[in-house]
Amino acid sequence: MAPLRRPLQGLWNVVRFNWHFYAIALALALGLTAVALFAPGPITTFALWLPVILLAPMLMSLLVTAYVYDFSPLYKLNWLPAKLPAGATVLTLNAGFDEISASLAAHYPEARLLALDFYHPDRHTEVSIRRARQAYPPYPGTQVVDTRQPLPLASASVDVAVAFLAAHEIRDDHERAAFFREIRRILKPGGHFFVTEHLRDQANFLAYTVGFLHFHSRSTWQQTFRAAGLRLEQLIACTPFVSTFVLRSDENAV
Repeated sequence: MAPLRRPLQGLWNVVRFNWHFYAIALALALGLTAVALFAPGPITTFALWLPVILLAPMLMSLLVTAYVYDFSPLYKLNWLPAKLPAGATVLTLNAGFDEISASLAAHYPEARLLALDFYHPDRHTEVSIRRARQAYPPYPGTQVVDTRQPLPLASASVDVAVAFLAAHEIRDDHERAAFFREIRRILKPGGHFFVTEHLRDQANFLAYTVGFLHFHSRSTWQQTFRAAGLRLEQLIACTPFVSTFVLRSDENAV
C-alpha cells in the first residue's frame, strides 16, 4: 500500500497554505538588505543584522514544522488505542482540512469511520484554510455540520471521537464548550474523545513567536472540558509542541 503521507508533506502544506506570510518576510528582508548595503559605513554592520533578526524566527518555525509534521511520531497514531472492538464507530472532526480520517481508516480497518466538517466560511476566515480545502478533497462521506447546532448523530453512538489540530478554530469559548457537550452526548459509556492540539505555551512561543496566540492554553482547554462535562483522563505529549487530551464523560457532571 502506498504511504498516506509523502516526504515533507507537512512542511510543504504549511508553506503553500501560508505562502503570503513567507513572501512578505522575504520581501522585507531583501529590502532591509538593500538599505543596509547603501547605508553609511558605521550603520551597515548593524543594519545587516535586521534581515537576520527578521528571518531567524521564520526559519525556526519551519524547522519545528518539519519536525512535528514530517519527522515526529505524531502521524504514527501512537497516542490512540492500538486496537478497537470490531465494528466500533470512530468519529473525526475537522475544520475544513481533514488529514486524519484516511489514516484512521487504515489504522482501524474494522471500524466504522464517520467524518464531520465544522468549517464555516463566515467564522473560519483564514485564507490558509481556503487554500487547504482547494488542495485536498474531503474524506468520502464527510458531513458538514455547524458547531452551534446539534450533531446529526444518536446519543451514545460513538466509541472514539478525534479532533486532530482542528478544535482550536472554534474561537468562542461558549461555542466550543457547547460543541464539546454534543461530543459528550454522542459518546458511548466508556467512550473516549481525543483532542490533539498545539498549546499556547513556552515551547510553541519559541517555535512560532506571536503565532502561538492562535492556539489555546492548557487552562483554557481544561475550562472547556469542565464546561462540557468531560473529564481529563490523560494528557499525552505527542511531541514537545503537540499534546493530546484524552477525555471521557464525567459522570458527576450535570
